[in-house]
Amino acid sequence: MSDTIAPMDRRRFLMLPAAALAAAQIPAWATTVVDTHARWRGSLVVNALGSLGNPNVPDADQGSGLGGRKRERLTLDERERADLRASGLSAVNCTLGHVAGPDDPFRSTVSDIARYERFLRDYPDAVTKVLRAADIERARREGKVGLIYGFQNTLMIGDELERVDVFADLGVRVIQLTYNPANAVGDGAMAKENRGLTPFGRELVARLNDNRLMVDLSHSGENTCLEAARVSKQPISINHTGCRALVDLPRNKTDSELRLVAERGGFVGIYFMPFLNAKGIVTAADVVAHIEHAVKICGEDAVGIGTDGTVTQIDDLDAYRAVLAREVEERRKAGIAAAGEGPHTLPFAVDLRGAGQFFQLAVLLEKRGHPTARIEKILGGNFLRYAGQIWR
Repeated sequence: MSDTIAPMDRRRFLMLPAAALAAAQIPAWATTVVDTHARWRGSLVVNALGSLGNPNVPDADQGSGLGGRKRERLTLDERERADLRASGLSAVNCTLGHVAGPDDPFRSTVSDIARYERFLRDYPDAVTKVLRAADIERARREGKVGLIYGFQNTLMIGDELERVDVFADLGVRVIQLTYNPANAVGDGAMAKENRGLTPFGRELVARLNDNRLMVDLSHSGENTCLEAARVSKQPISINHTGCRALVDLPRNKTDSELRLVAERGGFVGIYFMPFLNAKGIVTAADVVAHIEHAVKICGEDAVGIGTDGTVTQIDDLDAYRAVLAREVEERRKAGIAAAGEGPHTLPFAVDLRGAGQFFQLAVLLEKRGHPTARIEKILGGNFLRYAGQIWR
């Protein structure tokens, strides 16, 4: 029999019974599906700042910390389960606790931790708590996603340093010093004064060090970040940011910040946020460009990813824009919005989202000539190294 298929339309060919297809001598191109991500499956993947939830489900927010209504019980639907498995994600730093809004910061944060503790009990086959770097590797072996408890503000600490001890005992492992505005600790990225740490801020950094917690400077102003890197006894992190040398926006970090954090043994995660592109619509090429610049400044041992997004992608972007417009307006009214975000922007890379986003990034980096070992460090190895220094 000839190794060509007799003329027929594509639809009829695809509808042939499996037995008929097996009996025919079908050329390799007709039966082989190339998995472009295959060589990266099994790699350690850690998202230094991300979130859970299926954004296509109403009220899917797993807790924004903005003081709005939160779901009483966190859930994990079948689509998200499948997407998490397909993504290869081994651990994610989840934002929980108070960021802004009218709620009491301490009480709402403790309540949020309780919600996540119940979530862990409800889905022990899918998620596990991360307290040490070894827990990330254990999650990977067990095929689970390790949840790292992280804050994106310090309002819940108030002026009581002993609360750091309480949160550490509850399993919090990352504390970001400021959000975009200034607080009692230092100036955020949108604070025009760009002051450094306050006296209380320096005390807080020391207390975080004593508890072996990550000191995260993602939303800080430049001088707050530089001073924290200098006074901290341990390396600090910038878990989700971009490079200001490429796009001059406050949420992106200067080369001085990136370099100092790396020189002191810290970690820098690149996000997939609108701040990577001056027009606010980010593509995979923008993500790659910022990773490459960060590697140039920091070296390949300090750079990773902190997408600031979910694994499950949004299906209806047109409908989502209306949701986004409301969210942006809420952030503006709360005084926590950043320059470069708006109803026209999207908080993810349009062509680098969904369950395949991490492996697709690896493919793109490989095409750019980055060696396998470096890509594996960026996907998760560098965060694991850094975590091993801090969480002892």
